[in-house]
Amino acid sequence: MFQTARSVLKRDPAAHSLLEVLLTYPGIRALFWYRIAHFLAFHRFYTIAGLLSQHAAKVTGISISPEAKIGKRVFIDHGIGVVIGATAVIEDDVTILHGVTLGARRAVEGRRHPYVKKGAFIGANAQLLGTITIGAFSKVGAGAIVLNNVADKTTVVGNPARTVNKLPAKVINVTFTTNTSTTKN
Repeated sequence: MFQTARSVLKRDPAAHSLLEVLLTYPGIRALFWYRIAHFLAFHRFYTIAGLLSQHAAKVTGISISPEAKIGKRVFIDHGIGVVIGATAVIEDDVTILHGVTLGARRAVEGRRHPYVKKGAFIGANAQLLGTITIGAFSKVGAGAIVLNNVADKTTVVGNPARTVNKLPAKVINVTFTTNTSTTKN
C-alpha cells in the first residue's frame, strides 16, 4: 500500500504529502479493503469477503468485487461511483477516475469483464463493458462507452468509443536570411 501511495503522490499534483494520501484518498482505502477481501475470496471465504467489500463500498463509494484481479500502483482518483466487476483484470500503474465501470454485457461462463493493461488511463464516467482488452498505455476519454478492444498506446473517445486520429505534424519551413550589404550615408 505504501508503494501505491507513493505512486499517487507522484501522479497527483493536488497531493501534498504521503500521510495525506494514505489518510484521505478513498481509492487507497478501497484498495486496502479490496486486498483483504481478495485474500479471503482466494481462500474461499466468500461471505466474509463479500461483507468486507460491501463495507468498503459504503465507506468509500468504490465497489470492487473481491474476485477481481488488481495489480500494483493502481490509482483510483476521487473514486466515487467506480465499479469493478468480478472477472475484471487491472494490471500495474493504471489510473482510473471517478464514475468508471468495468462491467459485463451479458451473463456468460468465464471471463465477462474488461482486462486493462499496464499504464492505461481511464477517464471520468467511462464505461468499459464486456470481455474487452484495453491496451497498454492507452487512454479512454471521459464518458466513453467502450465495447471493443483498444490497441496499445491508443486514445478512444465517444459513444460508442472510437479511435482518435492523430493529426499529421505540421512542419513549417522558416528561412532566416541576413542582409550582409552595408550602405554608407
